[in-house]
Amino acid sequence: MEIQKNVSLRDKNWFQTGGCAKHFCQPETQTDFNQALEHAKESSLSVTLLGEGANALINDDGVDGLVIKPTITSISQAQAENLVTVGAGTSIQACIDWCLNHNLTGLEEFSGIPGTIGGALYINVHYFKFFISQFLSLAQVINKHTGETKTVDRSWFQFDYDQSILQKKEWFLLYATFELTKANDIETAYALGRRDEIIRQRNSRYPTSHTCGSFFRNFHTHELASTTERTGSKKLPFAGYYLDKLGIKGELSHGGATVSHQHANMIVTKDNANSSDVIALARKMQELVFDNFGLILQAECQFLGFEAYPLYQQTQPETQIKPGLAKFAPDTPPSIEP
Repeated sequence: MEIQKNVSLRDKNWFQTGGCAKHFCQPETQTDFNQALEHAKESSLSVTLLGEGANALINDDGVDGLVIKPTITSISQAQAENLVTVGAGTSIQACIDWCLNHNLTGLEEFSGIPGTIGGALYINVHYFKFFISQFLSLAQVINKHTGETKTVDRSWFQFDYDQSILQKKEWFLLYATFELTKANDIETAYALGRRDEIIRQRNSRYPTSHTCGSFFRNFHTHELASTTERTGSKKLPFAGYYLDKLGIKGELSHGGATVSHQHANMIVTKDNANSSDVIALARKMQELVFDNFGLILQAECQFLGFEAYPLYQQTQPETQIKPGLAKFAPDTPPSIEP
């Protein structure tokens, strides 16, 4: 497996922005992945995982260390006919289509969502009331430091809204096994129609390129509770609700980045955009929501190559630029209790 140097990542993410990976590889097998981790260990390189880049913003200065873009794309059906094992580099849609072609239903709920299976489990991808974790049975993961592999069940991941233990970046996904529903031909035909309609609806409601989808996550209950106590008014959890009330769709922009005219919580980029444009626009959106509603939006988008979290967040008073709002804070993964 080749380890390349100074590889542009601009064409490897949906925003089409960002700099180069100092070192880059695309492991096609578990052995390749192990060799990549061994190379990083021997060369004292940090490791960053990249899927399709559909939910990522890459620093304009690039990413230090080794960027691993898995291309493990095998799909197989177990003896138990409703179990399907999928490589981490498989696209979500390719997995869905394969399952439907084999009369297995359930995953069609995520039709039209870009990204890989690895990225989907990392963020616990969701659409309406469905989370991909609901369908996971087992997974094979590899340790970043030792190369050890092990098989784990769903509980190991500590899934929550937009969270999984993979975000601690100590273990990486190799394969996921999903428990689906074995369907007859009529049930499969219905699921195929549902797949096509979900994709049609998504394409009509959301931008289909140069975006990461919803940039900000919805609010957690404790975030809303603290604001409700201060203001005396109950708050809704949906980030898009507050952004939509601001009337910024298709209007608010910075450089080559603009709030989509289709959805107020989606940022789209022009061909000349940089990641710094996206960051500046996202901060404007945070400021407007904070000034109007007293809430601090937090990103659902993943930041790659940034030394510190590049947006505003709640932090200590001495670092605030206005009450309750801070410009920078350490770039740490979400707190996930065992």
